[in-house]
Amino acid sequence: MAITAAQVKDLREMTGAGMMDCKKALTATDGDMDAAVDFLREKGLAGAAKKAGRIAVEGLSLTKASDDEKTAVVVEVNIETDFAANTDQFRSYVDDVAAQALASSNTELDAFMAEKWAKDESLTVEEARAKAVSEISENIGIRRFKKIEEPNGFVATYIHANGKIGVLVDVETDVINDAVKEMGKNVAMQVAAMSPKYTRSDEVSQEYIDREKEIYLAEAKNEKPDANDKIWNGIVMGRVNKELKEICLLDQIYVKAEDGKQSVQKYVGEVAKANGAKITIKTFERFMTGEGMEKKEEDYAAEVAKAAAEAKK
Repeated sequence: MAITAAQVKDLREMTGAGMMDCKKALTATDGDMDAAVDFLREKGLAGAAKKAGRIAVEGLSLTKASDDEKTAVVVEVNIETDFAANTDQFRSYVDDVAAQALASSNTELDAFMAEKWAKDESLTVEEARAKAVSEISENIGIRRFKKIEEPNGFVATYIHANGKIGVLVDVETDVINDAVKEMGKNVAMQVAAMSPKYTRSDEVSQEYIDREKEIYLAEAKNEKPDANDKIWNGIVMGRVNKELKEICLLDQIYVKAEDGKQSVQKYVGEVAKANGAKITIKTFERFMTGEGMEKKEEDYAAEVAKAAAEAKK
């Protein structure tokens, strides 16, 4: 039978579950509202939906690599509190999400959420998430994932601060040994610490450079209003070049450099030369948990006062 929008709306109001979950439940039960409620409860979706409005900005960014290290993935999964994020139960769930993403052929989050959950194929990834919400009793969101494959080398992985930052680095190389792998990990640590925006300067768009030049030119004219175009342009180019060295991974100063001057590119070159290898750092991915998300500031005193006032009514 055809499921109407009104039926979906009614079921959502009864259970608090998501629109697509309600439609799926009604379709599976031929429009039987009571059976649809039971369907959602069995999947753990009805209870989970009541928590859906809660802000989940804590969590973990974890990496997982294939046995040959030629494929790796980084995932970010959010939860409401730092306490829950550090539990074995949540960490195990995020590890399962990473394993799912590593094996998945999907690159888009919606398609990923709709695929079968590898640990229980009676559920989708979304349904498994909802089940985890019910079990942990906090809202959980799979925010993003990114997979990198490097058939001609390996993908270095690094997790910083127990899951606050997850990094992948694509290393193309014709020699893979302990020294080269250590170099890959060191570069991944560099990414975690210095948060570059690009791998190399030729990736930076001319539009970005032109915009920065405009900003620096305005600054230079404010700082030196009596100077001429030659001086202003010199200041602008100096600042643009300095910025490129800060935002481009290979141009950054290597954080472990003993002289404080060696670039990441020179460090990689030294390792390549010492091991008779041809090494190229092709790209990287850096996830920082909760990056760009707004964290709700809790006012517990106000909440208690509100609850007490409501209790007197």
